[in-house]
Amino acid sequence: MMRVDILSLFPSMFSGPFDDSIIRRAKENGILDIHILNPRDFAFDRHKHVDDSPFGGGSGMVLKPEPMYRAMRFLLETTSFARRRVLLMSPDGVTFTQKKAKELADFEQLIFICGHYEGFDARIMELADEILSIGDYVLTGGELPAMVMVDAVARMLPGVLGSEESAPTDSFYYGLLEYPQYTRPRDYHGKVVPEVLFSGDHAKIAAWRRRESLRLTFERRPDLLANVELTDEDRRFLKKLESEQNDGL
Repeated sequence: MMRVDILSLFPSMFSGPFDDSIIRRAKENGILDIHILNPRDFAFDRHKHVDDSPFGGGSGMVLKPEPMYRAMRFLLETTSFARRRVLLMSPDGVTFTQKKAKELADFEQLIFICGHYEGFDARIMELADEILSIGDYVLTGGELPAMVMVDAVARMLPGVLGSEESAPTDSFYYGLLEYPQYTRPRDYHGKVVPEVLFSGDHAKIAAWRRRESLRLTFERRPDLLANVELTDEDRRFLKKLESEQNDGL
């Protein structure tokens, strides 16, 4: 079982995404144990203030260090996992990837720190082992990135997906985009499923899927190819795609 703790000022935001579909089943099956902790409960004053105006001036409010430190201290004292990772959600963090999701799936406990308002007091950053982002844009808080990361990591845990083959065929698992998938009907308004998928020849089907993954990655995310382990056959196919692309210019 993996334990996930999320420090958030808005715990109710997680009730929908974590109470349905695959995450719900993972919780029911004892694979994932999710807890939401509100730093407001660890504030000093009776009004439960968790933010204050920034020193030096500026617009908006900044999250105070005391409630977050007290909440973190509570977590560390009440849980005892040998392999834990503290992750802070921030747009200036390292971009979250499928590789990172696989790495995080090896931990027993993940603690997510979600900010809000105009950001964190810089001393809160020191609580984290890693600062992560889901992209080069700014959201109203760290809750949505935390949901995205929990979902991505959960898929890597044994028993979470219906088929043990599902995760390895996802886009980005091996650095490539996923090949096209088809189901019934075989012919839909003239759009026909590729014949190779009915051949029964698993080697041919695997080769077709590999080529289509390479094709989609080449067309949509060529930057990913620099980090993919390619065979000689892969390189010949990509060279062919590049030649076709140049001929079309």
